[in-house]
Order: sequence, then C-alpha cells, then structure tokens
Amino acid sequence: MQLEVLNISGKKTDKKVTLPESVFAVQPNDHCIYLDVKHYLANQRQGTHKSKERAEIARTTKKLKRQKGTGGARAGSMKSPLFIGGGRVFGPRPRDYSFKLNKKVKDLARISALSYKAQDKAIAVLEDFNFEAPKTKNFVDLMKNLNLSDKKTLVVLGNLNKNVYLSSRNLQGAKVVIASDLNTYDILNAEQLVLAESSVKVLETILKK
Repeated sequence: MQLEVLNISGKKTDKKVTLPESVFAVQPNDHCIYLDVKHYLANQRQGTHKSKERAEIARTTKKLKRQKGTGGARAGSMKSPLFIGGGRVFGPRPRDYSFKLNKKVKDLARISALSYKAQDKAIAVLEDFNFEAPKTKNFVDLMKNLNLSDKKTLVVLGNLNKNVYLSSRNLQGAKVVIASDLNTYDILNAEQLVLAESSVKVLETILKK
C-alpha cells in the first residue's frame, strides 16, 4: 500500500511511502485486540479502592438492647453492617488488576489494529517535522492544514520530539506518541492516524515477524 507524503502545510510532496504488508495488511485478529485492550486498561487501574469492614470500624461493642423480649432481631454491636455507620459486607480491597500478556499477542494486536486503520483509509503520512518552540497554536495550525481539526487524531513520531509533544498536550482531540510506545488502545481510539515518515520504518522493525 502506497501513500503520498504530506508536508506540514497539508500539501502533497513528490515522495511516496510504501506501508509494509506484514504490518498494515494482515488478517486482523479480533481476539488479540480484545486481550491487548483489556491488558492496557487493566494496567491503568490504580486498585487503591478500600472500604472498612466490620472488624475495622471504631464503634462501641456494647450490647444495644436485651437479647429477648423486644419483638425484634437480636443486636449485639453497632459495627454490624445492618446499622448506619457499620462495616461493609465484602467491601472492596486494594488489589492489582494487571495480568501477563505474551509479547507475540501484543504485537499481533497492534498489527491488527493498524491493518484496520489501513482498510478504513484512516492513515496519513507526514514528512518529519519539528517546532522551534513548544506552542499549541503551531499544532492547531498543523491539524487545520491536514483537515483533522474535528477528528480525534493520533500522531506517531519516529523519535521523541519534546516541542511537538508539549505543543499537543493541551488539546483534547489530539495525542502524540513515539512509534516504540504505540499501543492498540490508542490506535483504535483515534479516528485518524498520522504517521511521521520515519515512524513507518520503526514500526516495521518493531513489529516484524
């Protein structure tokens, strides 16, 4: 699959890039995509939720009323979950939600997600660029030139570029990552994928079978 390379003004250049079929034209594996997205979202969870159970509540253990003759159920402690302010039954406890996922499954998931984007023609290739200083307006102008202002866009760079990253950080509908940090969730969450020219080679090297 060949794509024309655009410049930061949104104009076509005389260069073309061939997207490797081994990364952008495979039969997508939906189950691998599901596992990798689940793995990513699980790793984002802090797992710090906690509620106090009966043994942890600081309340009196004095018997509230006599055992018999009241016409109601017996009650021996204000810590009981039946009372307001009592402990919670089987409440949440701190836990780690992360789980292991094989590298080959993660690679296949990313390749499948990229292949879906290629099928949908939602990939554009941009020649490598840089901003002289971190400035959000520069990134906004770039998105306007590419006609992507109203789309959720993921820009993939070949190498770390601090100025470009900082310029996009305040924008809700745009995200900048480097090719080595690209994950399945970000690919699928974006409406449009913008690949810097150098990132295509990096992706091919990382995901090559």
